[in-house]
Amino acid sequence: MGRTAVPLYQEYWLKALRADVHRVHHSGLAELVAPRCLPGLLAHQTPKIHSAAPRHLTEGVTCSLWQELPEVYLSNIVLEIGVLQTMFELMASEASYLKSLSVAVNLFLTSKQLRKALTTVEHHILFSNLREVCRVSERFLLDLEVRLGESMVMSQVGDIVLRHHTELRQAYVPYVTNMMYQEALINQLMLHNQKFVLYLRKLEKDPQCRRQTLKSFLVLPFQRITRLKLLLENIMKMTDPGSCYTDNLTKAIQAIHELVSDCDHGVQRMKQTEELVRLGKQVDFGNIKSIPLITQGRYLIHEGALKRLNIGGSPTVRSPSNFSNVYLHLFNDLLLVSSRK
Repeated sequence: MGRTAVPLYQEYWLKALRADVHRVHHSGLAELVAPRCLPGLLAHQTPKIHSAAPRHLTEGVTCSLWQELPEVYLSNIVLEIGVLQTMFELMASEASYLKSLSVAVNLFLTSKQLRKALTTVEHHILFSNLREVCRVSERFLLDLEVRLGESMVMSQVGDIVLRHHTELRQAYVPYVTNMMYQEALINQLMLHNQKFVLYLRKLEKDPQCRRQTLKSFLVLPFQRITRLKLLLENIMKMTDPGSCYTDNLTKAIQAIHELVSDCDHGVQRMKQTEELVRLGKQVDFGNIKSIPLITQGRYLIHEGALKRLNIGGSPTVRSPSNFSNVYLHLFNDLLLVSSRK
């Protein structure tokens, strides 16, 4: 399947969801395998082997799902549709994902007008290491395509995932960790930077975007890495437990699970650091010896207001004036009590 024929990842995702719904309501094998891009074929006949697909099946046709490929439809491997479709979805959706990443890089990231509307720091926060994420995806897809060229069955993918796991981690963890700053910056720019809004709207109208927004492109790496884990788990469910491929699949699933966990931990650490920075700017120790709140390993667990009872005067008389507001800030290694000025 040529890369130019695949849709944007956003479109592919929606199409795949619709296909899943369709399969739920049509359980017959013919309904599952009849390609919607090949309306001239009889869906209720057993496909025959042909040396080459007829010309009318390949001209003017854009196929983005596994069952729509003429090569697949015109062979007997449709009888193993479950595992085959999931394996091919891994490659087809990666191609779609790479196409969307390429639009994000070539249209938005390299835009001279957009760069002029932003500071160097803002431009880095907005796009982070998106180029590297794109390069990693391209190398990963290339290996998947080589494997597909060796066999339409693509029965072995775990080893490919393991081969790329290290560079996937190096690219995805920093990008996903940065996403909280990315989203906050976009919201701020949309409110206060009219030049950015003007240039962005112009770029989003480009035919390459297919009416998708910059936000929808920038969130794709996080969506993709979680989807990759689900695809591998689906492949494992449909793989013979006694297969020689299960060992690598198991290791691949664990590797991607750890990658997703690393991304999540990175986001949590970044949020914790932000909380310490915010609190550090608000707290004034006055005449008391100050404590450096931002230290490695420290994070805020909980904070909130309490009423403090001031003991004084007659113990039998207690009025609202005997209470004052205090604030507790509980860290993993420290309890800070403060009062609002």
